[in-house]
Amino acid sequence: MKFSAQDLTVRYPGGGGPALDGVSMDVPPGCLYAVLGPNGSGKSTLMKVLLGVLAPASGAALVDERPAGAWSRRELARAVGVVPQAETIAFPLKVREMVAMGRYPHLGPLGSERDADRTAIARALEACDAADLAERDVMTLSGGELQRVRIARALAQEPRALVLDEPTASLDIRHEMAILELLRSSADAGMTVLVVTHGLDLAARFADRMLLLAKGRVAAEGVPGEVMRSSVLEEVYRWPIAVQEDPATGMPRVTPLRHSQGSSAELP
Repeated sequence: MKFSAQDLTVRYPGGGGPALDGVSMDVPPGCLYAVLGPNGSGKSTLMKVLLGVLAPASGAALVDERPAGAWSRRELARAVGVVPQAETIAFPLKVREMVAMGRYPHLGPLGSERDADRTAIARALEACDAADLAERDVMTLSGGELQRVRIARALAQEPRALVLDEPTASLDIRHEMAILELLRSSADAGMTVLVVTHGLDLAARFADRMLLLAKGRVAAEGVPGEVMRSSVLEEVYRWPIAVQEDPATGMPRVTPLRHSQGSSAELP
């Protein structure tokens, strides 16, 4: 499944300048694509436009070469699993019931679970190390446990693509790495994975390509080695940053410096 944006511009009423200003990008099928940038740079706005939730003032957002807004919500839900940055849980429910919500786009006219649905739910819970939470009330979960359950719900949809806004928020090191490895293996198996994150180092390790936004504009786009440059990151984040090759992974390693240390080292 492919996502693309062509010269997107988005303005919010009373927002002053545009939230997105001429943003273009392409996410090919089977790619793990990371969207990065400071707070307020337009990352979440871009996700909303790509999912057809928000209409741009100009430009186009396409999902598999079709305008994002042309997809019905049920049709898109069958194809794309979404984990938003935050959500409100309005009523008590068990963890398994929450994960089962991911199957709603696939249920038949009677809305009852079939063997395929039960298998998808169990597989998603296991993949996110949440099987032992299945009978817990969602309201009793920690932030990290809830995040794993939300990802499991998206996986239970058995989508062709995943769109995740800060998927590792609140996770401990073990589960952060496990979820990123799960996303990486999903992309390797052909799923398109689009991730919004503040984790520069981990994005560099796991992503095929990256988009760096600054004040609604594209500051850099490409493979991690092209985007993770100290000169680019310092300009975008307005902070001294060192970028060096990590000897353990061979990928760029980003180190924020103390302001008094001034300009940073960079990969040759």
